[in-house]
Amino acid sequence: MERAEKVELVSTLQSAFGSAGSIVVAQNAGLTVADMENLRVQMKQAGGQVKVAKNRLAKLALKDTDTADISALFVGPTVIAYAEDPMVAPKIAAGFADKNQKFVILGGAMGATELDASGVKAMATMPSLDELRATLAGMLKQPATRIAVLAQAPGAQIARVLAAYADKDQSAAA
Repeated sequence: MERAEKVELVSTLQSAFGSAGSIVVAQNAGLTVADMENLRVQMKQAGGQVKVAKNRLAKLALKDTDTADISALFVGPTVIAYAEDPMVAPKIAAGFADKNQKFVILGGAMGATELDASGVKAMATMPSLDELRATLAGMLKQPATRIAVLAQAPGAQIARVLAAYADKDQSAAA
């Protein structure tokens, strides 16, 4: 790799780290090309990216960002997964690690917060932003539905009482 390519890679990683909601660093020793391609496809479909970069270049890219200092994680053959949605990279990486024993999560970062491997796995179990929005929308909709039912109930009760009196008057007149 020439110097210009290295500078370009560092700047690309730097901008990616700056805009990423979360970053996951994992060891990928022994993974096949097909396995790595599978991880890339899964991550891309979810809105994230996977990069394999030299550890020294990744550390250089990490220096001038607001991201937590996770440079100690870059030892040996590593892969970097990141996404703007903070839940995407941990979810996909943890799911992939469950299926592939050779993919070992080392840790990561969520903004200025450093995460160890268990922190990344804990984030993977949390609902995504879209799931939280759907839950919140459901919670907001539910009270409105209850209010509408309660508002209709008194009118329906009055109508039933009036219908009963009308039936009673008709049967008394007959």
